[in-house]
Amino acid sequence: MSEAPTAAAEAGDGVTRAPQANPRVVYGERLERTRGEAEHWRRWDRILSNLRLAVFIAVLAVGWFVFGSRSLAGGWLMPPIVVFVALLIAHDRVIQWRKRAERRTAYYEAGIARLEDRWMGQGTAGEEFREARHPYADDLDLFGAGSLFERLCSARTPVGQATLADWLKRGGSCEVARERQGAVAELTPRLDLRDDLCLLGEDVRTRFSPEALVRWTHHEAFFEPKASTHWIAGVLSALSVGALVAWLGFGLGPLPFLAALIPQTLFAAVRRKKIAPLLATAEAPTRDLALLRDLLARIEAEPVESAKLTALRRDLETAGHAPSEQIAQLRRFVDLLDARRNQLFAPIAGLLLWGTHLGVAIERWRQEVGPSVEAWLAAAGEFEALASISAYAFENPGAILPDLVEGDARMQGRALGHPLLPDAQCVRNDVDLGGELRALIISGSNMSGKSTYLRTIGCNLLLGQIGAPVRARSLRMTPLAIAASIQISDNLLEGTSHFYAEIKRLRQIVELAEGRPPALFLLDEILHGTNSHDRRIGAAAVVKGLVERGALGLVTTHDLALAKIADEMAGAIENVHFEDYLEDGQMAFDYRMRKGVVEKSNALELMRAVGLDV
Repeated sequence: MSEAPTAAAEAGDGVTRAPQANPRVVYGERLERTRGEAEHWRRWDRILSNLRLAVFIAVLAVGWFVFGSRSLAGGWLMPPIVVFVALLIAHDRVIQWRKRAERRTAYYEAGIARLEDRWMGQGTAGEEFREARHPYADDLDLFGAGSLFERLCSARTPVGQATLADWLKRGGSCEVARERQGAVAELTPRLDLRDDLCLLGEDVRTRFSPEALVRWTHHEAFFEPKASTHWIAGVLSALSVGALVAWLGFGLGPLPFLAALIPQTLFAAVRRKKIAPLLATAEAPTRDLALLRDLLARIEAEPVESAKLTALRRDLETAGHAPSEQIAQLRRFVDLLDARRNQLFAPIAGLLLWGTHLGVAIERWRQEVGPSVEAWLAAAGEFEALASISAYAFENPGAILPDLVEGDARMQGRALGHPLLPDAQCVRNDVDLGGELRALIISGSNMSGKSTYLRTIGCNLLLGQIGAPVRARSLRMTPLAIAASIQISDNLLEGTSHFYAEIKRLRQIVELAEGRPPALFLLDEILHGTNSHDRRIGAAAVVKGLVERGALGLVTTHDLALAKIADEMAGAIENVHFEDYLEDGQMAFDYRMRKGVVEKSNALELMRAVGLDV
């Protein structure tokens, strides 16, 4: 899928990546093994299902002889019942092992699909992370089917997906990106880690809500969880249970039981006013905590060396138990609380003041442990996002980690390719902006590669800023704020025309260029919604203004009059172009960028070729 990594990088060519195994071979071997495991457990699943049915029929048959014809003693029922229960337990474990093997199989099938460029529409699209007025998200196809997010994201928790989406929408400084590069380089060869992470949760669309959990942990105190409450509740419950046993077992009558039940009922009624609100709000945010527990446990078990991963590990450190153990404790409390819904256990729960004991325990957990949960979630989300990027790095061994530098705005790269294009269709071009040269005016016909080139520059810059490998032979870059006008559309509901939507975006780009870091503007067919006179004057003013503000950028156009902007700012702006040609009556392209203004157009010839009388 990608070129093989070079043995060493030239000066300024980007960070050299260590040699690695061929991802096709590795994924193929693991897929074959997991398919075998899945088939093995499916076979045992069928065997145990049949055995359960046979034993169940045997239980019914023995039951008829015991209770129907009364030809057998009751003890004959015990062996088949014991066998049936044992089969239930064994079958449940086999089902879990089968599901794990099938999930691993699906993971490696998806990996091979990515290597074979069959991944589009099969992963997590991230539609929920779209922002209508984001300065480049739609223009660079960050979210949706076939998007950059779908290609990168293998995170299984909502917090991991949200973290990766936030990185893509915000970029990062040189320092942050370098730290992530170190973490990605460390995690790239760790296939077993990513293998384990793929097993988290039954479904990517888990019901677990990190935001709800954080809000719940930050809620003001419901009550003061005093130890005396446990003691009083325990004593009252013991008295009630003892009186009940004395009544039913020793014939002492109901009066002692009623005498013990009255103070217990009054105590429960008083405490319920404080505990009930807590229990009512605890269920939803603490749902599916097993997913978070397993993720934290896996992170805690992973050895780390890089500065970034070491810092994340520190965020998970606590004075007492590990975060996964703390989350597991809360889950146990919630599971025990759910037992009250069992109709058979509900009377016993009432007698034992079940809700009071658990309410105090949950509130104490919330006050003591709750303040750390947000930091745990943030660390887990970053770890998952880094694991996603490391999977992308492993699957693209020819991609490089760019050279991130400080100083004057620049972006210099050789053989840049769009990260989402299949290798066979990906034509690579260079970029060299910075110093005196600030912008390129790109001319050429439709479909010649102009817009794809803009997206190629933007996507690779963004990948570099989040610490990911880029599709290039070399790339040196400073922090740049990406600002694009490539995919602009009108809005009937807002009464906004295409032209008005575009000039609003241009205003947003100008505002970004006035801040720090410097902007990289990507303008596709600038102002093509107005007449040629106004377009030339307006486009020249916008581009000159952006360059004067210290921005770098690229502008595509069909209007060759716009190419004269380069003459007016010689040295700072340069003309380049993409060509097309007719081949057997069909328009063809080589997608190679060349110096200068495009010198020919085949539009009329193509119109005649499709039968239009021009």
